[in-house]
Amino acid sequence: QVQLVESGGGLVQPGGSLRLSCAASGSIFRINNMGWYRQAPGKQRVLVATIISDGSTYYGDSVKGRFTISRDNAKNTVYLQMNSLNPEDTAVYYCNAHIVTVTGPNNYWGQGTQVTVSS
Repeated sequence: QVQLVESGGGLVQPGGSLRLSCAASGSIFRINNMGWYRQAPGKQRVLVATIISDGSTYYGDSVKGRFTISRDNAKNTVYLQMNSLNPEDTAVYYCNAHIVTVTGPNNYWGQGTQVTVSS
């Protein structure tokens, strides 16, 4: 069984920074894509950033230049460094990973971590 455990959310003032972490654990053979999505109240879940196993990255337009995604393959962990936060970044942030186990590939989600940007 695979688990994704997120940490690092919280309350921050506009212009501030936060760093989210997501660690995958379990019977993992290989991790392909890892990424972050977010869902604001009353809105759909949207992609924030993703990182491929070779290190290639993709960012949503609203976070380009402010957020940085990275991963530590040895620790099966993905990070999201969020700078210059504004109230529009307030949402529940979900970690996502495409993981291959002995039973085959599957898509996994974390439980979500709340990020609130407010003065």
